[in-house]
Amino acid sequence: MHSEVKIHERHDVTVKRLRVLMVAPSFDILGGQSVQAARLFERLKEEPSLEIDFLPINPRLPGVLRQLQRIKYVRTVVTSVAYVASLLLRAFRYDVLHVFSASYFSFVLAPTPAILIGKLYGRRVLLNYHSGEAEDHLRRWRGTAIPTIRLVDSIIVPSEYLVRVFASFDLDAHPIYNLIDTRRFRFRDRIPTRPNFLSNRNFETHYGIDKILHAFAIIQQEIPEATLTVAGDGSQREALHALAAELGLKNTTFLGPVDPNLMPGIYDATDVYLNASEIDNQPLSLLEAFACGIPIVTTDAGGIPYIVTNGVNGIIVRCGDVDELARQAIALSRNPDSAKQMIDRGRKECEKYSWTAVRDSWLSVYHQLANSNSVAQIEPLKNSQPKVASE
Repeated sequence: MHSEVKIHERHDVTVKRLRVLMVAPSFDILGGQSVQAARLFERLKEEPSLEIDFLPINPRLPGVLRQLQRIKYVRTVVTSVAYVASLLLRAFRYDVLHVFSASYFSFVLAPTPAILIGKLYGRRVLLNYHSGEAEDHLRRWRGTAIPTIRLVDSIIVPSEYLVRVFASFDLDAHPIYNLIDTRRFRFRDRIPTRPNFLSNRNFETHYGIDKILHAFAIIQQEIPEATLTVAGDGSQREALHALAAELGLKNTTFLGPVDPNLMPGIYDATDVYLNASEIDNQPLSLLEAFACGIPIVTTDAGGIPYIVTNGVNGIIVRCGDVDELARQAIALSRNPDSAKQMIDRGRKECEKYSWTAVRDSWLSVYHQLANSNSVAQIEPLKNSQPKVASE
């Protein structure tokens, strides 16, 4: 199943390249998974030991059939049929299937067919689980999700937080951090720290965008010239627009869904990042803020305390505490010395998510999966305990 490449030096050496199929959402589904999959795929294509291809869980249908994907419910059916057909036609050609996974119904529609078809063809399957809703998902769907996950050959998660969640269900997961390509982002010191705030989480209830709007209403009472840029979209769009009007927010811009390639410019135009999520894992947006030099005020949801150290590289408040979120945001924008220290430490934190830091782990797990009859193991990440207390 390996493809062969000849490397010409003193002698002809035949190298067998491992064939990997990445199964993940494309940018037609904007979110952390599609961004992470695209970044990782781009880097892995450069590896001479791999031959890697991409299979979207949301394929675009050809010609007139694409019109069916605009019809609610019909879209789900026809897209799922096309996706499963693609898996059946392609999966057998590869040594390893790298399957990205979210939770709940998405888990049924996307990773489950890839897992079952991969095992049908006798291929190695790596489940790359990203959702901060893992604990609730595994508890509520214990009878179906856990038996399906036990079929895979390796479970990779982006944080020690999810390692512990999976362990509580007797599932052995291993951490490889999310990849942040710092080349895409311009780092600059936010000194002075202008009261220009940013939120770019999806418009879903558990991301707490309504809390951001309430906090910004408090901020504007203290700093009338403050601005808020809100990038994203989702099921709460109309409710959030209505809330902004109800609160009488000024200098507030809703950008709608933003192409990930355009996000670096939006980060560059703002000075403080706000996050009010209630359920979370390892948000790419916080890591991107580190890479850009944007100080962070965030809730303590899920795995966030594993990457943000309160008072060191960011400010952490309790989930749902809108008043404290606003108070800390105001204090940060008025304290350039504190912001500078956090910016510098956030940039240092970002090194753990570089390609140099995660490359060997990905190559190791792929090759061990392909060459071993046992489940692949990787070296555990170091220094990844939650960091809630100030240092």
